[in-house]
Amino acid sequence: MVKGGDHLEKGARWKEIMSYIKLIAIATCCAVFLNKVVMVNAQIPSESMEKTIMVGDRIFGNRLAYINEDPERFDIVIFRPPDDESKLYIKRVIGLPGEKVQVTDGQVYIDDTKEPLDDSFVPEMPEGDAGPYVIPQDCYFMMGDNRNYSEDSRFWDQPFVSRDQIEAKAGFRYFPFDKMGIVE
Repeated sequence: MVKGGDHLEKGARWKEIMSYIKLIAIATCCAVFLNKVVMVNAQIPSESMEKTIMVGDRIFGNRLAYINEDPERFDIVIFRPPDDESKLYIKRVIGLPGEKVQVTDGQVYIDDTKEPLDDSFVPEMPEGDAGPYVIPQDCYFMMGDNRNYSEDSRFWDQPFVSRDQIEAKAGFRYFPFDKMGIVE
């Protein structure tokens, strides 16, 4: 009788081990699916988006945000820069397809308007001139909020980010905990 009970005990242990393996496999598949299809998990490496997003902040980006909509001016997006698609950048959409962007004395002008773009989210007065840039269809012009310290469309060999290089719309800062919330 003891041998039979020992055999049942080993069988029960084996079933329990298999249930844990299945649980781990399912959790891993869910995590991979979420990361590849639903969201991007990004850590901010540079000061180019300060004061909006700080170095070391961790952000979830929504990969599904642009399935039925196009990026809009001032959206903060996570994308692969045209000069090095092995990296992920996070910047703000400034210029839209078909527009002309000109930077004069640090101010951004769209389509030869007399009034500069309202970019009150920029922490200090930007410097410099760039452009004009005429943005091709299905492409965007990106700039960081901390413009004097941002490697963005103004400085790339290929200044435009194509629609298919945009990975996600920045959505939620989850670290640091005291700044947790929607990214705007």
